[in-house]
Parts: sequence; structure tokens; C-alpha cells
Amino acid sequence: MKILSKLFVGLFAATLLLGLSACSDNREQSTTNAVATETSSTDKVMLDVYKSSTCGCCKDWVDHVEGAGFATLVHHPSDLGSIKQQYGISSSYQSCHTAVSNLGYVFEGHVPADLMQRFLDNPPENVLGLAVPGMPFGSPGMEMGDRYDDYVVVLLRKDGSSEIYQEIKGKQ
Repeated sequence: MKILSKLFVGLFAATLLLGLSACSDNREQSTTNAVATETSSTDKVMLDVYKSSTCGCCKDWVDHVEGAGFATLVHHPSDLGSIKQQYGISSSYQSCHTAVSNLGYVFEGHVPADLMQRFLDNPPENVLGLAVPGMPFGSPGMEMGDRYDDYVVVLLRKDGSSEIYQEIKGKQ
């Protein structure tokens, strides 16, 4: 009986700790794509998106990738710079938000969803992911009427090098 009692107390404590930790982290789940984080049972790729709670263009980008079939879980960390540093994103490639797929790839900034999917369908070896440095007008989430900047989507390698993955010319 003592063993059974100790087992019950241990299970109760573990359940309580899990419940408290789930309540204490600073994140919101998307209401439009609230799906399980395990993608093995679905075709959806899960993205953890780190952004400021007040950034409207980041929310628009989240809407863009959800519309393309990605599932998201949005986080509002107090120190977004530390997230970028944790994932090895050089300051020259940074933007206003960082997304990390359940497969471990990073998508920094306003990367178009179709390029993310193309990348995920055939990821090169030894890469971190893709980045759109800055906030170019006309990129997903940065739509500004008829204004479209040319910009590049950069392939980030784990060794710190990079190369152009795709050039975007005006409205595409």
C-alpha cells in the first residue's frame, strides 16, 4: 500500500508540474490553425513563430503561412534578439520575426510560404534555413498597395555562409 501511495503522489506531482509549466510560458496558439504539434499524423509543418506582441506585419505573415497550409504556434518572448542568437541568425540576415519548423529549420523574416515549402520538400545539407533580411515592401505581410521592392531570399548555412536562394523582382 505504501508503494502504491508513493506512486500516486509522484504521478500527481508530475501532472501538476506539467500543468503549471504549460500555463507559465508566454505564447498564444493560432485560432485558425489550432492543430496538434505532432505532424506525423498530418501533412502540416508546425512553425514556432517568435515575434513582438505588437507587430502587425508579423501577424500578417503568420496569416500568410497559415493560408498556405502551415500550422503555427506564436510566442512573444521578452528578448527576441536572444532567440535569433540561439538559432544562429547573423545580424545581417535578421528581420522582425523568426519561425522555427518542427524539423529544425529556421525561416527568418518575410519568407514567402511557397519558397518555404519548396525548401522543405528538398532541403540542402548543412543549412539553417531561409531568410529575408529587413522588411521589404511587397513581401508577405509587408504589402503596401502597389509598392513592391526587389529582394532576395537567402539560404543560411550552418557554417555561417549564405547564398541567394531566390531573387524576387517586384510583384510576383
